[in-house]
Amino acid sequence: MATYKLLLLPGDGIGPEVMAGVQTVLAALAETGLAHFETEADLVGGSAIDAHGKPLSNATLAKADAADAILLGAVGGPKWNGVAYEIRPEAGLLRLRKDLGLFANLRPAICYPALADASALKRELVEGLDIMIVRELTGGVYFGEPKEITTLPDGSKRAVDTQVYTTAEIERIAHVAFDLAGKRSGRVASAEKHNVMKSGVLWKEVVTAVHARHYAGIELEHVLADNCAMQLVRRPKQFDVLVTDNLFGDVLSDVAAMLTGSLGMLPSASLGAVDARGTRKALYEPVHGSAPDIAGQDKANPIAMIGSLAMCLRYSFGLGEAADLVDGAITAALAGGARTADIAGDGSKVLGTRAMAETIAAELRTRAA
Repeated sequence: MATYKLLLLPGDGIGPEVMAGVQTVLAALAETGLAHFETEADLVGGSAIDAHGKPLSNATLAKADAADAILLGAVGGPKWNGVAYEIRPEAGLLRLRKDLGLFANLRPAICYPALADASALKRELVEGLDIMIVRELTGGVYFGEPKEITTLPDGSKRAVDTQVYTTAEIERIAHVAFDLAGKRSGRVASAEKHNVMKSGVLWKEVVTAVHARHYAGIELEHVLADNCAMQLVRRPKQFDVLVTDNLFGDVLSDVAAMLTGSLGMLPSASLGAVDARGTRKALYEPVHGSAPDIAGQDKANPIAMIGSLAMCLRYSFGLGEAADLVDGAITAALAGGARTADIAGDGSKVLGTRAMAETIAAELRTRAA
């Protein structure tokens, strides 16, 4: 069996704790013979600033480029609020995405049966929820130039962020969304703001053209991004694959995360283009932040991080059976009553980060036997 090379970037806050949870599951995968990994750990974000004076060193970037896949915990925290904008912890993550060409961010929002009552919405609205948000990740307002704060002649200041998209950038993310829809329900919703933004006009035009040329059998609808946010709360199961730009994808995926009961439940995959060898650069991370208020307390929910590993098995290594077993182990652990504090209801027995990961790993061993 092949051995896959993983670069582990725990990052900051609860990142090291949820990454330790993933390592517990990696060990179970190896023990059961499902998959074997060679792992190496390095620094990113605030921890890298403390060690190297920058949020991502060139040496770490080289390791990321050489790895078969990257698992990242979380970056940032108030400790680094005073650093220059250019070296803030999040800049390390943005550089990874940009320099590795990770343009397609896949964020599934799944409501596990055992957690339907943990959602802020009524059970009937979220039970059976399974949405895939496809977010363009290397263009748009986060990377557009100019990006600056300037002082005007009267002493006041002006801030500028630039929303920029090209035809090619929109085409490639549209292909990802339509291809995924073809393996799911055959439905795509494209979210933008063509009513007030020129980038939205182009987005809608290009997505429509890609659909007409290549995916006529897929159902396509266009929805304004603000209305989409409302619809996600009003009637979320109307969506299956939702494709959108960098900024709106950031916002809408957090809305979708809370439908599932907690940000701690939402994994993600950031994928590059397929190369001549049939491989692609890829980074996998939970959507949640570094949660410094609970860091080091064994309270963090590791499920989003473990779910990100399942996505890694599926999209980077083609290990669909192993990915299904990991997902199934998460489902079984939840069905058996395992809860971390963020998803615990009245009367639930609350597990810590380590215990939740160990419970999932034990379920994995049982299902793989």
